[in-house]
Amino acid sequence: LDPRDRFLGKQCRSMTRHSKLQKQILSLYRAFLKAGKGKPGFLPRIQDEFRRNARIPRTDVMHIEYLLRRGQRQLEQLRDTNTKQMGTFVKTRLEEW
Repeated sequence: LDPRDRFLGKQCRSMTRHSKLQKQILSLYRAFLKAGKGKPGFLPRIQDEFRRNARIPRTDVMHIEYLLRRGQRQLEQLRDTNTKQMGTFVKTRLEEW
């Protein structure tokens, strides 16, 4: 065996493989960044939202899939040329009870 083959094999094994769901999320993130470029104030909010949701355990697939579908709908709204801002709903302390 050529030593270079072993190096390449080791290098390939060390590369991270992503699940289908992870690839969909990364694709959605890139699409959001692209769509939010021309709209002031959107990029920090997009980054914050994805960072916050990155803390969701990988085992909580139902929640992740729900957020993915919600994100796809929000992306369509963001791509709309008439969209100037996006609102959010925030739980108050009373609602958390």
